[in-house]
Amino acid sequence: MLDKIDLVLIMSVNPGFGGQSFIPAALDKLRLVRNMIDNIGINRSGRAIRLEVDGGVKADNIGDIAKAGADTFVAGSAIFGQKDYRAVIAAMLKAAA
Repeated sequence: MLDKIDLVLIMSVNPGFGGQSFIPAALDKLRLVRNMIDNIGINRSGRAIRLEVDGGVKADNIGDIAKAGADTFVAGSAIFGQKDYRAVIAAMLKAAA
């Protein structure tokens, strides 16, 4: 399927409601899919495939998530549950770099 898609989404919580904790096993899934994309997908599709993670993404874990291979991040309550959105986003960007 990698030659037919533009994005892979790894859910890192149990879908259903916001504010859940990140499930660490998602890091292994991210590494596996990143390897598949880098070694198989882009060669067949001729385009970059985004690897997105959704659930429990916060400033204190986004660095590990990025190192595991994610390049697109969904963060809801980690941002909107804070008073200073700009500061949280800045911290997340710094940690992900």
